[in-house]
Amino acid sequence: MRSGTVLVTGVGRRRGIGAAIALRLAEQGWDLALSHHRSYDDRVGLEQGPDDPHEVADRCRAAGATVELVPGDLADPFVPARLVAAAGGRGDLTALVLSHAESVDSSILDTTLESWDRHFAVNARASWLLIKAFAEQLPERVRTARAGRVVALTSDHTAHNLPYGSSKGALDRIVVATAIELADRGISANAVNPGPIDTGWMDDETRTALARRMPAGRLGTPQDTADLVAFLLSPAGGWVTGQVLHSDGGFSAG
Repeated sequence: MRSGTVLVTGVGRRRGIGAAIALRLAEQGWDLALSHHRSYDDRVGLEQGPDDPHEVADRCRAAGATVELVPGDLADPFVPARLVAAAGGRGDLTALVLSHAESVDSSILDTTLESWDRHFAVNARASWLLIKAFAEQLPERVRTARAGRVVALTSDHTAHNLPYGSSKGALDRIVVATAIELADRGISANAVNPGPIDTGWMDDETRTALARRMPAGRLGTPQDTADLVAFLLSPAGGWVTGQVLHSDGGFSAG
């Protein structure tokens, strides 16, 4: 028996954390609605194939999931509700995983207003609107069973990644507010900070330097994050709520 439908945002590239989460959830018994935005993936220039979202969807279908692709630019304030409506068409949307991000490095002196506004529109405002739309459509049976789940991927970046780090800090507060304000709707909500994960942005020097700082002795992988998200969405994970969880092999403890 399938677990219901989960909307996973940010599933644009095979090497991304969102793709690993989608596949792990398909294996766990979830059906999927996968959101992506090709123009962002093209703009940041990280490794991708000619049609990664469809390839990820096909792998999830091979694992037994029903999969719908729901593209959209989350900088548009009307897109979050549209994505939730598309994902909830069968009436069984019970989980939301926020893996999307606007992430373009800049610092205090060179961040533009346009970049600042887009980071907050995508990373903070869209996340709030997605959670709001998700909570409003949650079936009563899910509320009664306290089975609604929200998981968001966050980061503790600060210097020289100002708009990204600042907007992720806002996301953390949104998730904690969700856990408190929407508990009576049967929703648990957590943020997961995966630490440095090589999804195609690291060069050899960065990879080596970061690996040296890992108490676990290796860099994290998208699968490490996917495993924790799968637990948080499971019945066993429902008691964990209102947390910003570091799932980083001890990187943040150093």
